[in-house]
Amino acid sequence: MARAGRTVGAAALVLVLAAGGYATADAYDVVPGVVTLAPEPAPAEPFPDAPGAGTVGTGAAVLADLDAAAPAPDGAQVQALVDALGADPRLGPSVGVLVADALTGDVLAERAPDAARTPASTAKLVTGVAALTRLGAARTFDTTVRQGAGDQVVLVGGGDMMLAAGAGDPDAVNGRAGLADLAALVAVQLTLAGRDTVTLGLDDSLFTGPATAPGWDAADLASGYVAPVAPLAVDIAKISAGEYPPRHADPAMHAATEFAARLGEVGITVTGAPTRVSSPATGDVLGVVSSAPVPEVAQYFLDTSDNTITEVVARMVALDLDLPASFEGATQAVLRTVQALGVDTDGAALADASGLAEGSALPPRLLLGLLELVVDPAHPELREVSNGMPVGGLTGTLADRFRSGDATGLVRAKTGSLASVTSLAGSVLDADGRLLLFVLMADQTGAVGQYQPRQALDGFVTQLAGCGCRG
Repeated sequence: MARAGRTVGAAALVLVLAAGGYATADAYDVVPGVVTLAPEPAPAEPFPDAPGAGTVGTGAAVLADLDAAAPAPDGAQVQALVDALGADPRLGPSVGVLVADALTGDVLAERAPDAARTPASTAKLVTGVAALTRLGAARTFDTTVRQGAGDQVVLVGGGDMMLAAGAGDPDAVNGRAGLADLAALVAVQLTLAGRDTVTLGLDDSLFTGPATAPGWDAADLASGYVAPVAPLAVDIAKISAGEYPPRHADPAMHAATEFAARLGEVGITVTGAPTRVSSPATGDVLGVVSSAPVPEVAQYFLDTSDNTITEVVARMVALDLDLPASFEGATQAVLRTVQALGVDTDGAALADASGLAEGSALPPRLLLGLLELVVDPAHPELREVSNGMPVGGLTGTLADRFRSGDATGLVRAKTGSLASVTSLAGSVLDADGRLLLFVLMADQTGAVGQYQPRQALDGFVTQLAGCGCRG
């Protein structure tokens, strides 16, 4: 895509100061504790010290226009940092790096930028960009109850795996729509019709193909890093509370069982157990509850690196493109969408949309193209991708990284971690006020765990933040 003359406006970098919720990490991105930051009240200064903030959208604090006169880093100095990173023994022999100036799009330094590598959860950037492009800011995923044959009512999944078992919470993303609210709506309609006894059908036919990817390790499923993908579920199919609890083997049927209980609580008797219907339900609508809008859902899976919700959203993109809502259709859909935006997808392959499965490979050049889009004022619809990425030392999967040093609060990046894979892609504001984009990928780190490779990547980004690197 064209880079020269790019202007970064107010939408260039969104500093989320209200990113509450638990920090669910990608497959091995273990982030302890619950991170909740209250919204910053005016007229407090933004943290850390940065260009003054304004207010747009739904109250997100946004850095003001970056100073085009801020000195650009010297490419030779940045390249020296990249060369040192590539030789760092903590990262192993397969390292890909790109650093670019967000204002001009100029590449400042690189190492093997076109060689595809295992992306881990940085692949979620593809789904985030595709979802906001295709589905739009107002789109929600609706869970519906329709009249079935005879005394049957049918619960129809529409893509919300974050239903609350009880009442919905209008301030939550996970739990925005509640089964108790849906039951109350249905009970009103049934009561008006003089009915107080029903049978319950389940229509979960929206998605097709296997619910788990062939490339997922059985241990990841057993450990709760991901759930079987379904068009509806309660609390992402978690059996118990926590970051990585076991998941229900049949998330949609569990949701139907919970819904039957909610109907009973409002005076509607459900006879027998819920059963799947043989064909999609088309009867009169008796009630509907809606998820959070797509931008909030995208923020959620980028910040927490939730694998399951990423897969769900990618399937919804596939449906929007009239492709099968399966792993194959979803990966085709998200790659096709970003390619249409001008991102070079040569060499790209996705085995799933979340980056958890074996077999995915993305070049650093592709991830840089995505980052360029989300800071481009010509694409304000993609602002929430930047908004959703974790902030170093503050939110999501970066809450316990960048806790000190020059990059604290000034780096926003998507993490990626699998066995022998550590990656990081995002932006950082340097000491001269210049916004830099970076993609860091290492996919042959060996059996060293995540601590040492992360230290290497985080140290590099901290150097970018602090040096200024003037010529």
